[in-house]
Amino acid sequence: MNETQEKLGAHEIATWLRRHPRFLQQFPDLALSLVVPREEGSASSLASYQLEVLRDKNRELSRRLQELFGNAQENERLSVRTHQLTLALMRQASAADTLRAMAASLAEDFNGDLVRLVLFAPVDGLGDADWLQVIAADDARLASFRDCMADGEPLCGRLQPEKHALLYGMRAEEVQSTALMALPGVGLVAVGSRDPNRFFPGMGTLFLRMMGESLATALKRYAG
Repeated sequence: MNETQEKLGAHEIATWLRRHPRFLQQFPDLALSLVVPREEGSASSLASYQLEVLRDKNRELSRRLQELFGNAQENERLSVRTHQLTLALMRQASAADTLRAMAASLAEDFNGDLVRLVLFAPVDGLGDADWLQVIAADDARLASFRDCMADGEPLCGRLQPEKHALLYGMRAEEVQSTALMALPGVGLVAVGSRDPNRFFPGMGTLFLRMMGESLATALKRYAG
């Protein structure tokens, strides 16, 4: 039998075994005598190999369960913090106090390195806060934010240089990633981080949307 015939025969055997996965149950001695080559170390019996594969699968499943558990815990913590933020905003007695509460919570409770708010109209009682800018919605400086303000969806990741410069000014180089919330008719809220992996494109934005909606709703009490 030449090499081509041997390869063809092995392929046919493999195909047949795939169609009859219980074949080795009828011949347990064959299962024990078969050996499986390993990338490292000596060859092992088929039974040992199968056991090792199962152990690898169990380790991978355990890793995934731990990851899911960790994500569930983090989501629970974010849910609690978001709820607490909503309650804190609703307790404030003025628009200025509401905005101060928002900025403080993003910095302290959500660990924002640099928090910045851009309002389309001035709010009495805020003074010259370093985290606040008042820029009219039709101002040319906000041109790069038009798409974000139009769809209202949060943006996460490394923003374009012109966005960074407007939001963070002289401290723009400190920020490596940003979570940006657009509040229709109100303005923009940015949470900057020195960690480039803190906020990234494709990450979940549910809690960001909830926080933005809470702030917009709280401010509506003082509109008019």
